[in-house]
Amino acid sequence: MDPVEHFRDYVANNIREIGEDRDFIGLSNIWVRESIRHRYAQNFTWLGRPIIQVPQDTYAIQELIWTCRPDLVIETGIAHGGSLVMSASMLAMLDYCDAVQAGTVLDPKASRRKVVGVDIDIRAHNRAAIEAHPLTHKIHTIQGSSVADDVFAQVKAHAEGYDRVMVFLDSNHTHEHVLAELELYAPLTSKGSYCVVWDTGVEDLPADMCADRPWGKGDNPKTAVWEYMKRLESEGRTARDGEPLKFAYDKTIENKITITASPDGFLKRV
Repeated sequence: MDPVEHFRDYVANNIREIGEDRDFIGLSNIWVRESIRHRYAQNFTWLGRPIIQVPQDTYAIQELIWTCRPDLVIETGIAHGGSLVMSASMLAMLDYCDAVQAGTVLDPKASRRKVVGVDIDIRAHNRAAIEAHPLTHKIHTIQGSSVADDVFAQVKAHAEGYDRVMVFLDSNHTHEHVLAELELYAPLTSKGSYCVVWDTGVEDLPADMCADRPWGKGDNPKTAVWEYMKRLESEGRTARDGEPLKFAYDKTIENKITITASPDGFLKRV
């Protein structure tokens, strides 16, 4: 067997075994729960900006963007801007590698690849930091509710002409809001790409861990994902490209990283 194929099969078997090891997954879920008590995910930066993500999830983002090669990444929820910068940096890396392979000179600001970020409140100090970042030319921000008609109209206009689109949903975590986001943004996802819903793990936490939030067990991103997937199965939807909209839970990426804030949140358009 070809050694590259052999290693690929070896890794696939590792991931399969992880998915079948309920004790290991259970231990990982306990670790995630306890890490929240220590505010662990708030301790990291990406190229200088706080990213507020579990590191394993950032690794998943890198793999997804490299594999799917999107030209446009749409993100709801901006916070400090670290996730925008990470997506922008990966798109810049795609630009760089394309130029190397083509043997052409790279003009960093000439690429069409970009990130569109939406947040209901982009705080002045965060906006200033994002606009001062070297990758700001690849980032466009929109202030307003992600489910407001005028805001979504702006996002949809930015998506015109892009064939490879990836979506990350990470704003208000209530069931109602995330479900509304899925109805609007999931159809923008291109076939073979992903709509990732962050913080679905809220459903698996003790109720008292979200007592100070408007979301919690039974009312969170995971329950919204479950409802949306049921709707797709029973009612059907049409994607932006006019084809039937179908998603599958990607348990491979979830089992690979094991430690994640988003179980059942990696939705691949198939």
